[in-house]
Amino acid sequence: MNGQNRADIKVGAKVKIVLKADQRTGKLTEGVVARLLTNSSFHPHGIKVQLEDGQVGRVQEVL
Repeated sequence: MNGQNRADIKVGAKVKIVLKADQRTGKLTEGVVARLLTNSSFHPHGIKVQLEDGQVGRVQEVL
């Protein structure tokens, strides 16, 4: 799953996100979702989440 649909992402799910600082390079960071930050059901660049370690980024891949 590509992380554009909010329904695909649950708290506790393992995901790969792109951090704001890594958007140019596209470097992915893996982690576990702590909070969903995007309220809309769909976002073309990926749903914004906060990982358990506090990092915030947009989901690129749901593992």
